[in-house]
Amino acid sequence: MLAPMNLLMDSFFRALAYCLFPRVIAWSLLPLLLIGALALAGGYFYWELAVQTMQAFLQAPGWLTPAWEWWQQQGLPDMTSWLAPALVLVLVTPLIVLVALLTVAFLMTPSLVALVGQRRFPTLERLQGGSVWQSMLWSLGSTLMALLLLVLSMPLWLLPPLVLIVPPLIWGWLTYRVMAFDALSDHASPSEREELLRRHRMALLLMGVVCGYLGAAPAIVWASGVLFVAAFFILIPLAIWIYTLVFAFSSLWFTHFGLAALQQLRAEQHAATTVAATPTPNDAPLPAVAATDLNAALPASPAPPSIS
Repeated sequence: MLAPMNLLMDSFFRALAYCLFPRVIAWSLLPLLLIGALALAGGYFYWELAVQTMQAFLQAPGWLTPAWEWWQQQGLPDMTSWLAPALVLVLVTPLIVLVALLTVAFLMTPSLVALVGQRRFPTLERLQGGSVWQSMLWSLGSTLMALLLLVLSMPLWLLPPLVLIVPPLIWGWLTYRVMAFDALSDHASPSEREELLRRHRMALLLMGVVCGYLGAAPAIVWASGVLFVAAFFILIPLAIWIYTLVFAFSSLWFTHFGLAALQQLRAEQHAATTVAATPTPNDAPLPAVAATDLNAALPASPAPPSIS
């Protein structure tokens, strides 16, 4: 049996290999089409309104007014004209990440779990420990908690070190909650799922944090699309696709880890049951002895004295 760290690394490299499957790449493009359609529709109907609202907010009388006035006195263009679109994009980014995560959870994860189960664990019994509705409620509750944590932690983002730590930690926690449940819902019973989450809690949390940092990496591509407007329509879809592929990798990683851990758990339970059912030497029945052998083993009784 694999140790927890060996199990974590083994599932990591298996997930990387599965990401190269043509069907996995095709599945990763499906959420991109959905997200692209939503982004285009939202941009068509609400982009100008969102930018105008943000620009009006920046230009409203307040503590930023002296900065804008000084900027204009230097003969420079209105700073709010380009700052407002950038801020709108920054605020929209978490929503796009959220849509990508939920899309992977609801559409891709069942297919990825079935793929891993069929190819690697064809004999692993499916106990159907979690329904679709339970998965949706679990994901929705976890997502609401993550959004609340993001909102509460926004003041910390102003500190340079924490902006690189807090958001990935929150997204990693959300990934751990959603992916671990979905990876085990089809094969594990509720008691088995609770036992695995308890036994491998730290490893699963570490996986979620790593996936959180991987999910933050495509933000570099996203920021490049904001800075280089000419490449906006190429870099932004590329960033969204990378987000989706990272989430697909996360789902595969949790699936390989979860099903392998479930297989080990059942093997341990089977071994424990076998040992408990095997009689110990003290409980073993005595061998049957034939009557002739018993008579032969007994000492001969002395002859009675003769009476003369």
